[in-house]
Amino acid sequence: MNDRLPAFVRVSGPPNSSFLVGYPGISATLPRIEGKVEIRPQKGYTAPVPISLVRICLQRRETIHPAAESVAKRHLGTPRRETTDVVGKELLLYRCSSGRGAENVMSMDLPFVLFIPFGRGGEESNRRIPPASLQLPSRTAETCYELVVTVQQGQSIQNKYAFPVPLQRYDTLSTFGMYNRPETKVASVDSIVSLGISLPRWSYGPMDPITVYIKLAPNPDWLAKARKVTIQKITLTIEEEITYNPEGDEPTKKVNRLQKQVQNVGCKLPEGGWVTNMGVVFPHKDLRDPQGIVRRGHPAFPNYEVTSFTTQSTLYKIEFFLSIKASLTSARDITLRQPIVICPLDHQACKEEMDAIEQAAKDASSIDPNNPMMPARNIVLANDPNALTAVGFCMVGGHKKPLIE
Repeated sequence: MNDRLPAFVRVSGPPNSSFLVGYPGISATLPRIEGKVEIRPQKGYTAPVPISLVRICLQRRETIHPAAESVAKRHLGTPRRETTDVVGKELLLYRCSSGRGAENVMSMDLPFVLFIPFGRGGEESNRRIPPASLQLPSRTAETCYELVVTVQQGQSIQNKYAFPVPLQRYDTLSTFGMYNRPETKVASVDSIVSLGISLPRWSYGPMDPITVYIKLAPNPDWLAKARKVTIQKITLTIEEEITYNPEGDEPTKKVNRLQKQVQNVGCKLPEGGWVTNMGVVFPHKDLRDPQGIVRRGHPAFPNYEVTSFTTQSTLYKIEFFLSIKASLTSARDITLRQPIVICPLDHQACKEEMDAIEQAAKDASSIDPNNPMMPARNIVLANDPNALTAVGFCMVGGHKKPLIE
C-alpha cells in the first residue's frame, strides 16, 4: 500500500443551492451546513488511494491589526493578532475497519450536516451564535469561515483541505418587531436645559433614512436662566465605534464619523420648549464599477453594501451610535449618544427575506438535530467488482480504457 499517493478532495453542497441552509442567528430555522465530501485519486486516475480517517469541521479565523490603516504604524505598531476556533462540533465521517491501517479507495462520497450554534451559550464560546463574515478596510479586522476536511492516509500522512464559506447573520433585520418600538432618551448637563430625543425604530441598513425627533426643554425651576439661553445649532452624527480586543486587558477604541447633518437655529429657547425633526441617510457602498458591473467578491466574504455593521466577536466589536449635540449660549452644550443597530440589508431587502425565513422555519420543524436524515454514503473500494467504473474506466483486453457508456 502506498501511503504517499495523494487524494483529490473537494466539498460540494446540495444541488442548485449553497452549503448554508437556514438563517444564522434565527434559531427556528436550525442554521446548518449541508453537503458531501468527495474523495478521488489525484494522480494516476485508476490508482486507489489509502484512506484511514476523514473528519470535517467549520473553523472560524479572526484577525485584528488596528495599525494597518497607517503605513508608518503598520511597521512600528503592534503585530497582527489571530485566533482560530472550531464552530460547534467536529464530525467523524469515516474510519477504516479495525485492525487495518487504511482502506484502498477508488471513490468516496460522504454526506454531512454541521449544525451552526444558535444559542447564547453563556461562557461556552462553542455554543454562541458565530459572528458574520466581515473584512474591514485595510484588513484592520476580519472574520472568515472555512470548512476544514482532515484526511488521514495511513500512519504517516495527514492532510487538511480548507474551503471558504461566507456566513451572514440575520438577527438584526430591521423588519423584526423588537427594533420597531420607539426609543427615547433625555440628557441634561447643567440642569438649565434638557435635550430629549425619540427614535421611531432603531435598526437600519444601507440607504435607509434615519429620522430623529428632538426636543429642547427649559427646567421650570430655573426659568430665569433658561430664558437667556440661545439655541445656536443642532448637529446629528452617525458614529461607528470599533473596539479592538474587547475581552482583553487593553481594549482600544476608534470612532469614525460616517454622516453628519447640521441644523442652524439661532433663536432663544421658548418657555414651552423647542421641537424639531432631523434626518440623515445611512451611507452605502456601491458594489458596481463605473460600467455598472458588480465586482466579483472574495469567496470567504459576502458582498455587503455597507463597510461594516453591528457585530461582536472575540477580537473586535463594532457598535453604532446617533450623536445629537445641541450647541447653546448661556448654558453648556448638551451631547446625547443613542445606540442603534446597523444591518447589512436595507429595509426593503429585510422585508423580502421574511417569507423565506418563515419557510425555512417550517422546513426545519421536521428535522431532528440529534439524528438528521442524510443520504447514504457511497464508498467504492479497490477490490469491489467494477471498481474502475467509479472513476470512468474499464478493462478491455487486459488494459484500462476510458469507459464510454
